[in-house]
Amino acid sequence: MDSAINPKLDGDAHVAWAQAWSSISPETSLLAWVDWASHLANSPGKQAELLAFAASLSEQWMAVLKKNPANPDRGATAPDRSPVNDRRFNDPAWDQWPYDLFRSSFVNQTKWWEQATQGVWGVDPKHQRLLAFGAKQWLEMLSPANAAVFNPVVLKRTIAEQGANLARGTSNFLDDLRRQLSGQPPAGTENFVVGRDVAVTEGKVVLRNRLIELIQYTPTTEKVHPEPILIIPAWIMKYYVLDLSPHNSLIRYLVAQGHTVFCISWRNPDAEDRDLGMDEYLEFGLHAALDAVTSVVPGHGVHAAGYCLGGTLLAIGASAMARDGDTRLVSVSLLAAQTDFSEPGELSLFINESQVALLEASMAQTGYLTSDQMSGAFQLLRSYDLIWSRMIDEYLLGDRRAMTDLMAWNADGTRLPAKMHSQYLRRLYLNNDLSAGRYPVTGRPVSVGDIAVPVFCVGTASDHIAPWRSVYKLHLLSSAELTFVLTTGGHNGGIVSEPGRGNRQYQIHTRAAGDGYMAPDEWQATMQTHPDSWWPAWSAWLRERSGDVVAPPLIGAESSGYPTVCDAPGEYVRN
Repeated sequence: MDSAINPKLDGDAHVAWAQAWSSISPETSLLAWVDWASHLANSPGKQAELLAFAASLSEQWMAVLKKNPANPDRGATAPDRSPVNDRRFNDPAWDQWPYDLFRSSFVNQTKWWEQATQGVWGVDPKHQRLLAFGAKQWLEMLSPANAAVFNPVVLKRTIAEQGANLARGTSNFLDDLRRQLSGQPPAGTENFVVGRDVAVTEGKVVLRNRLIELIQYTPTTEKVHPEPILIIPAWIMKYYVLDLSPHNSLIRYLVAQGHTVFCISWRNPDAEDRDLGMDEYLEFGLHAALDAVTSVVPGHGVHAAGYCLGGTLLAIGASAMARDGDTRLVSVSLLAAQTDFSEPGELSLFINESQVALLEASMAQTGYLTSDQMSGAFQLLRSYDLIWSRMIDEYLLGDRRAMTDLMAWNADGTRLPAKMHSQYLRRLYLNNDLSAGRYPVTGRPVSVGDIAVPVFCVGTASDHIAPWRSVYKLHLLSSAELTFVLTTGGHNGGIVSEPGRGNRQYQIHTRAAGDGYMAPDEWQATMQTHPDSWWPAWSAWLRERSGDVVAPPLIGAESSGYPTVCDAPGEYVRN
């Protein structure tokens, strides 16, 4: 047989395998289970511990069972329920028999599996985390709260409304199914139209190439700081997460503080862009935008800010600029962006050699990773909040959740080119090349340690994508002046955190250039907590590193090859 046939056979087989398993590697889960089961089988001490724990939980369950009003042994001394730290069971109806029995059974199973997946001698820590995650997903799916017949809140509503809630829920489900099959966005997103309701800060597109549109925003103050801000958002999302509604637009806020703001809007790639890699995102993204900004605002340095993957790209680009003697940057701000991927959090459960190979097989056929493939992994990280609680509210209780601007933006997904995504996963997540000084730019490796300009770094406390302790590792890579902020909220909500929003606070500290290292937990325990948004602190930090205010620059620079192309938000964001 011709040896050239074998790779094609393997490729076709892997594509079919990826389709069968929705690009989730079954081998990864199987290996984790075998690792755990085989080591548990050879751990009699752990087995005895689990048996004893199961017996203890059974006694607790029997105590709940005896609370049955029909049980003759039930008396006034029947034990009260133990506190349950699970908000799905907060309603007092769950305290009534037999629903407390259902709840107790579920809680006990959860406790047992938490114990069973921890501390088994010899199990690979990654396999342990994956098994615990998988057990949690199964338990989330089997929760009694998810079934109308076992959920007293749903039953009470059904009786009170004579089933009207279930009729509404069925209508909601069919509407969602129709929208999904037809490729339409979720219900309510029609109230957040790009350019009408969101992404409405005034400006002009002053550069368009095969990968980006660069937006320059119209000044709203008589004077501005001379150094412009260039924002590099992630291309795994539409840029307007930073320009949502007028009240919570970070871009509008910066403009109102007297900053000249530019922002990249990435083109949503298709199959023809399969060969776009990280080098192209540097060349046609960061470098092209930086060339345009310094042409529109000549003679001044640039404050560069990157969000999420855009921040990682900025760190790579700024490292290369420092290596090559390019001094156009006067500061670097990294918002929820990782530079060290040794501890990337729960997202690492989906990133290993087997998983990446399966994704590569899938992308080889389409030329890109779909937004549905990517959002599915993110939903599993918060399955109760994003899947099961929504199902209960909308399908069982019949209550449509109100759509918000952030939710509508989250539903406006993007695709990722096959080559870029493969390089990103392998070079950064699997190999951690950037922190190890192995990441190549123009054929030569770069080091984050070469960045000498002041750095402003933001971590968010509840981040499942870029955990703040992972973001904090920049302290180990850079000896430059580094201001670190830890703010409440998640990966998106912690960044989109406008002043005046309730239940927000942050900690901040500036480590002078060359100062020693402080561990993240010590940092968190030591630094003062400030109420409200971190945005004013960032604006003040930028202002301190900027010159005296001047008249605003013109929009675009036609004589330098940067005419105004169209009004913001441009065309790429609509595709």
